[in-house]
Amino acid sequence: MEDNNKKTEKEKKNPVKGKFNIPNKPKFNIYWVYGILALVFIGLQFTGSKSFKEADKTVNWNQLTKMIAKNDVEKITIVNKESAEIYIKKESVANDTSYKNIKPEGFTSSFTGETFYVYKFITLETFQNDLKEVQEKIKLQDTISKTDFEKQQILNRDSIPLISESRRDWGSEIFSFIWPFLILLVLWLVIMRMMGRGGAGGGQIFNIGKSKAQLFDKDTSVTINFHDVAGLEEAKTEIIEIVDFLKNPIKYTELGGKIPKGALLVGPPGTGKTLLAKAVAGEAKVPFFSISGSDFVEMFVGVGASRVRDLFKQAKEKAPCIIFIDEIDAIGRARGKNAVTGGNDERENTLNQLLTEMDGFATNAGVIILAATNRADILDKALMRAGRFDRQIYVELPDLEERKAIFTVHMRNLKYDKEIIVEFLAKQTPGFSGADIANVCNESALIAARKGKKIIEKQDFLDAIDRIVGGLEKRNKIISLDEKKVIAFHEAGHAAISWLLEHAHPLVKVTIVPRGKALGAAWYLPEERQITTSEQMLDEITATLGGRAAEHVAFGRISTGALNDLEKVTKQAYAMVAYFGLNEKIGNVSYYDSTGQSEYSFSKPFSEKTAEMIDHEISNLIETAYQRAIKLLNENRDKLDNLAQVLVDKEVIFREDLETIFGKRPFDKDKDMDMLYRNIPSISITAKSENENSETPALNEGNSPENTEK
Repeated sequence: MEDNNKKTEKEKKNPVKGKFNIPNKPKFNIYWVYGILALVFIGLQFTGSKSFKEADKTVNWNQLTKMIAKNDVEKITIVNKESAEIYIKKESVANDTSYKNIKPEGFTSSFTGETFYVYKFITLETFQNDLKEVQEKIKLQDTISKTDFEKQQILNRDSIPLISESRRDWGSEIFSFIWPFLILLVLWLVIMRMMGRGGAGGGQIFNIGKSKAQLFDKDTSVTINFHDVAGLEEAKTEIIEIVDFLKNPIKYTELGGKIPKGALLVGPPGTGKTLLAKAVAGEAKVPFFSISGSDFVEMFVGVGASRVRDLFKQAKEKAPCIIFIDEIDAIGRARGKNAVTGGNDERENTLNQLLTEMDGFATNAGVIILAATNRADILDKALMRAGRFDRQIYVELPDLEERKAIFTVHMRNLKYDKEIIVEFLAKQTPGFSGADIANVCNESALIAARKGKKIIEKQDFLDAIDRIVGGLEKRNKIISLDEKKVIAFHEAGHAAISWLLEHAHPLVKVTIVPRGKALGAAWYLPEERQITTSEQMLDEITATLGGRAAEHVAFGRISTGALNDLEKVTKQAYAMVAYFGLNEKIGNVSYYDSTGQSEYSFSKPFSEKTAEMIDHEISNLIETAYQRAIKLLNENRDKLDNLAQVLVDKEVIFREDLETIFGKRPFDKDKDMDMLYRNIPSISITAKSENENSETPALNEGNSPENTEK
C-alpha cells in the first residue's frame, strides 16, 4: 500500500512521466555542436603523429655535441629536411641518470619505446657539415695517448648513421583544411539564428517568413475585460457589438446582417486603444492574434508580405478569430509618397499583400481585423475604404466625467484617504489621457511612500500632478535677485490679465520656483468647451502676452523669457487667420489640410500676395493684443506691483491671493469653483511645465502655463 501511495504522489508531481513512463529528455541545443567541435580540435592536438607532438622539446648544439662525445647517439633521423631526431642508445639511457629523468628534456616515442631528442637546424647541408666536423674532432681527441692500433680502430669507427624520412601529419592537415569551413558554417548558423529569432516554429532560418503574431486563446487567456476600461463608453459600444457577434452570430445573420470586416481605432497616444484591444481579447473568448505593424517589416525583401500571408493563413485555420495590428501606420502609410525608395518599397509590398488579404478574391470568413493608430491622416486610402475597415472608432481624450471613471479604476488598488473627492482630481487634470491619469495614481503612491506615509493623501496626488506636468522641482537653481524680480513680474502679468479678462482661463496658482525647464509658471483651469469664439481666442492671446507686457510696464525693457509665449500666440494667431477664417481681411477661407497630404508638397496653397497679407494680419493681431495687455496693466499698476511683491516673498500664490488684491473675479460662472479651491493653500510649491508642444486642442487650450525661462 505504501508503494502505491508513493507512486501516486510521484504521478501527481509529474503526471506525464507517471502515465506514459517518458523520461525527461534534455532538449537539443545548438551550442552542443560548438562544444563538440572544440573537443575535436583539442583531441587532435594530443592524438596526432610523432612529429606533430615531438617538435616542442628541443636540444641545442652544445647539448648535441656532448651526446656525440659520450658516444650515446645511436642514430639521427632527418624529418622532412626540417629537424633532426637524436636517438639515444638504450644502454646509455640505463646507465646515465640524466636520460632516465627524461620528461623535462626530451620525449619517449609512444611507437617504439625509443628515447630521442629533437634538434632544429637552419639548413640540412650546414647541419651535415657541422656534424661531420664534430665527429672528426671527437675521433682526433680520442686518439690522443693511444697506440697506433687503437688509433686506427678509432679512425675506422663508423659515423653516426643519418636517416632521412618524409612524414605527413594527416590529422593536422585535414583539420587545417576543414577548420575555415567550420568557422564559416558556425558564423552562418549564428547569424541566421539571430535574424530569424522570434519567428514561428522556434525562430530558425526557414521560419523567417513566418508570422510573429502572438496568439491568445483559451490556453493563454487575458484577464483584462471591459470593466477595466473606463471612459470609452462610445468606443466600447461598437467594440462590444463585434464581440457579441462572435459569441452569438445567429442573432445578426437571421436578419441578413454581416459583421464589419474590420474596425480602426483612432486617437491620440495614451487614450486606451491598445487597452481596448486587450479587453476584446479577454471578452471575446475566441483566438486573438496580436502583432505590431513593425513586425512585418524586415531587412529581407518579401519577408513582410510572407508574414502577412502566414498570419491570415493561421487566422483562417482558427476562425472565428480576431487579428489586432497595433501601430498599423508602420506599414499602412500612403503609397507613392516616399520619394527616396520609389514604388519598389518593401513597406509598400507588405501593404499591398495586406490589402489583398483583407478584401481580395479569397474570402476571410470569420476573421475580423482590429487596428490602432494615432496617425490616421497618413494611412493609405485603399486601406481605409469600406470592406477593409468598415468602422473608424475615435478614441478621444477623456472629458471630466470620463476622467472621474478612469481615476476610479486606477485608484481601486491604492490605499488613499477616503476623504479625497475623485471629482476634484478630475478637475485638476484637464487634457490628461488615460495613461497620464494612471501615471498620476502611480506617482502619488511613490511620493507617499517616499515620505513614509501609510496612506495616500490629497497633497500627494497634487504633488504627483505637478511632478508629471512640470518636471522635477529645482530649488537649488541659482537665480539672482534681479532675475527673480523679472520672473515675478512676468508671472504676475499673466495672472493679472487672466483675472481681468472675461474669457481667459481661471487661475489656480502662480509660482516662480524653477521646475523642469521653466523658471516660473502660471497654472490655469481651462473651461472644457468644444468650440471657441474669436473673442475667447483674443482674450487667451492677450493673457499669454501679459508676461512680456508686465516686463515692459515694470522695467521698460523686455527679456528672452517669453519665448514659449510668443511661440504659442504665433501659432494661435496663424490658426485664427489661415485656418479658422476669423479674420475679416482674409475672409471666410481656410488653408488647413485635414488629409495631411500637404506635408509632402513644396508649395503653399496660396499666392505670395496672400502670404504677405496673412503675415501682416497675424502681426497686427498679436500687436493689438499686446497693446491691450499693456493698457490693462497700466490701469492696474499698483495691483500688479503688490502681486509681484507677494510672489517674490512667498514664491507661490493662489487664487485667494488675487482675490485679496484685485477683488472677486466677476466673470466666474461656476459658483462651485470657490468652494473647490478654498483648500488650495495646502498645495506644495510646484511649477507647471513651460514646454507644451502637444498637438491636441485640449492641451493647447487648457492648463498651459506661461513660460518665463530666460
